[in-house]
Amino acid sequence: MHLDDLARRAMALMREQSRSQPQEPRIIVAIAGSPGSGKTTLAAALVARVNTLAEHLPADGPLAAGPLPRGSRAAGQAPAGPRPNGLAPADPRAADPPSDGLAPAGPIAVHLPMDGFHLANATLDALGRHDRKGAIDTFDGWGYLALVRRLHAERDHTVYAPGFDRRIDEPVAGEIAVAPDARLMVVEGNYLLVDEPPWSLARPLFAESWFVATPADERMRRLVTRHTRFGRTEAEARRWAESVDGANAALIEPTASGADLVIDAVTGMPPASR
Repeated sequence: MHLDDLARRAMALMREQSRSQPQEPRIIVAIAGSPGSGKTTLAAALVARVNTLAEHLPADGPLAAGPLPRGSRAAGQAPAGPRPNGLAPADPRAADPPSDGLAPAGPIAVHLPMDGFHLANATLDALGRHDRKGAIDTFDGWGYLALVRRLHAERDHTVYAPGFDRRIDEPVAGEIAVAPDARLMVVEGNYLLVDEPPWSLARPLFAESWFVATPADERMRRLVTRHTRFGRTEAEARRWAESVDGANAALIEPTASGADLVIDAVTGMPPASR
């Protein structure tokens, strides 16, 4: 699947929203997946591509891309050459970007990682959960839900969201600014499609949800590389990836069935088995 296919899918959703609910022009696309699946890479690339296309939005004129039906798993074209997340690079010859006459002054798309809702390490220590950081009960799920609700309700001022700094392994309060004219919020994280509160309460607020499917051996390779990069020995990295990340994946992988779009992170195509 070409990155442009996903960007145009998201922009088609914006058009559909602005036409059907002009008083509520903001939409949220959720990207879920297991640790090491490539969901963060995909979310960042999607936001960057939409913002690049949006730089050329005319002041008026119809959207060029047609809307895609909810639940569609059409893949688009196969990539000419796979990237680490399975997506082909953006096509510089892509057609003119779509517009609905609401070209923003700032970035039209914003990436909001769920990692910003990690509980602080001191809190995890107090709760006795630090040795399995990344499990579903080591996040402030209700805080995440509150942010999703705010993104829809508060459009007359900047909303600040937390980020996450892997260098210190801690969330960073107020790191991400969502300006009033931002139109596409890409939320991304492990548990966005889990069918229990508070996660399930955010689902009705998503325009679409996508799941990044990646084979277990590839996730393991990526996780060991990541954990060693941030200070663990290879043996420690593998133990953490197998025990903590592996247990989390066992909860996350079945939630793919609830996604509107499943993306194979190796080939870039929706898996034939889904």
